[in-house]
Amino acid sequence: APAAGPAEEQLLKRTSAFAHVDDAERVAVYLRLLGDGWTYDQLSEREQRLARMMFFSLWPNGGGHASYQDAFDVLAAHPAVRDELRQVIELGLANAEHVTLPLEAGLQQVTLQTHAHYGRDEILAALDWAGIDGDSPRKTQGHASGVVWAQEAGADAFLVTLNKDEKHFSPQTMYSDYAISRDTFHWESQNATAAASPTGQRYVRHAERGSHVLLFVRPTRSNSWGGAATYQCLGPATYVSHEGERPMAITWRLRHGMPVDTFRVASVVA
Repeated sequence: APAAGPAEEQLLKRTSAFAHVDDAERVAVYLRLLGDGWTYDQLSEREQRLARMMFFSLWPNGGGHASYQDAFDVLAAHPAVRDELRQVIELGLANAEHVTLPLEAGLQQVTLQTHAHYGRDEILAALDWAGIDGDSPRKTQGHASGVVWAQEAGADAFLVTLNKDEKHFSPQTMYSDYAISRDTFHWESQNATAAASPTGQRYVRHAERGSHVLLFVRPTRSNSWGGAATYQCLGPATYVSHEGERPMAITWRLRHGMPVDTFRVASVVA
């Protein structure tokens, strides 16, 4: 059996964070990162972005590493963990239920795929919102609103939990989010968002201003074994209309209709 490394126990606890990986590009790059013979600096820009997604999946708090290379050197010293991760990732792709599509023009540099599943850490890293020398995804874990403006990527990411559990969502964050049809979605902004505010205007005028809206949904906050549930990326969305404010109830049109099984879950809660 491969030798155990010093951080084995801690790293093995993170292997379940890879069970959802379900698009071919992410699988190919993650498997490459689990092999030898590469350095972070030699990776393409796209591979580096995927490496950052993998990094935050393993070390959600940043792990105190000086650099991404330093972190992957630590991982390289854990052959048993690398073996386990390979198996989990390959199984994830084998069990994938949806055909995934790359993000189109304007977001093509972002390594997320429409209809693939992601942990919150991966989403924030893919959008350049989290970095080793800045915010880690977990620093904002208390930020339960699920609204992230990723300025680097020029994108608003809405992370929607469809069935809200009153234990974890205050009355102020029990927003009404549901699918109207396979390609339209009803979403409520944060309570403080007025239509004339900079944020409200960014939502309404995103198309003319050249910013993007990405929608992510998950049925519940926790998965069946009690960990954080992953989100399915529903891809880019465009503004259709809104009613009211504080919160704004916005209807978004998805560029790609959501899969039938996703629609079934997302429309039931209305």
